[in-house]
Amino acid sequence: MPGEYHMVVHVCIFNSTGEMLIQQRQPFKEGFPNMWDITVGGSALAGDTSQSAAEREVFEELGYQVNLQHRRPSLTINFPTGFDDIYLVEENLDISSLRLQYEEVQKVAWADCNHIIQLIERSEFIPYHKSFIALLFDMRKMMGAFLRS
Repeated sequence: MPGEYHMVVHVCIFNSTGEMLIQQRQPFKEGFPNMWDITVGGSALAGDTSQSAAEREVFEELGYQVNLQHRRPSLTINFPTGFDDIYLVEENLDISSLRLQYEEVQKVAWADCNHIIQLIERSEFIPYHKSFIALLFDMRKMMGAFLRS
């Protein structure tokens, strides 16, 4: 509706070795079928907070319970009709224990920044700006835009 904003949430899960959990979308998924994407993402529903929407998306797509109740997004990116809250989380998940949502996710893998950029260059990953992917990796352990000593 005019004057309303659409809230999107993304959660990027990193392991302690600095790899991001990425997911491959199902071939029948509308929009970027068969392509790799960052860990999870989706739209908030009426009544959701950013945190509850992000927690729900992680649980729905991966079957993993993450607690974001006392966290603010690491990044917020505006687009013409809304905004995207992005949470950067470090969790050493055993990906073989995840319960992938059949309607959305065909498989998951750990990948470093260079591998994701290679996938983007081969048109196998959603076409994010390569600098955006690098920023996610750079910001995964900090809040704010400058280094604190």
